[in-house]
Amino acid sequence: MLTRTETMTRGSTILACENGDFVQPAVGRVPAVFLDRDGTLIVDKPYLAVPDDVEILPGVVDGLRALQAAGYLLVVVTNQSGVARGYFDVDAVIQVHERIKELLTRHDVSIAAFYFCPHHLEGTVEPWIRRCPFRKPGPGMLWRAAADWSIDLKRSWMVGNAHLDIAAGRAAGCQGILVGTLSGVGFAEAARAISARAHATVPRDWP
Repeated sequence: MLTRTETMTRGSTILACENGDFVQPAVGRVPAVFLDRDGTLIVDKPYLAVPDDVEILPGVVDGLRALQAAGYLLVVVTNQSGVARGYFDVDAVIQVHERIKELLTRHDVSIAAFYFCPHHLEGTVEPWIRRCPFRKPGPGMLWRAAADWSIDLKRSWMVGNAHLDIAAGRAAGCQGILVGTLSGVGFAEAARAISARAHATVPRDWP
């Protein structure tokens, strides 16, 4: 796991709120798609902590490949309150992300980094019991990633299966697409829409 002071390498798991400043970053150059994890990229299994239980959702691989081909950096941003609640530790989060990375790499999909926030007010494990602005729907994880990777937030998107994901994207200055059962929009469909708009003027939210 990396902090801001360490060398950034692709696919790293980063504790977003450690040594991260909660400030809006300078305008970057790179367009990105910020991705929720559970229920968006992988099957939502509450408090997933076993790498072998990771299942990539249908349409995700094709969608991610389309986004890459359109020139977007892929960044995962995920709340992981299971750490604060004592269900698993930070190392378990890292191992799950390593498994996701392994499965996607087989299909030539590269995740720039996995950012996570382990905090929750209803936690039982110190030092994770607190309100944290990096936790979605706050924009902190997206701002941290934007600073780390020189991301242009106005040209970037947030894709997730919950309203808090889209709220985080809006707060950070991104456009957003809600996928899954709440919207009826599949991941591959959303990815095609974003890819088609890569070099066009786009609305704040789609559809």
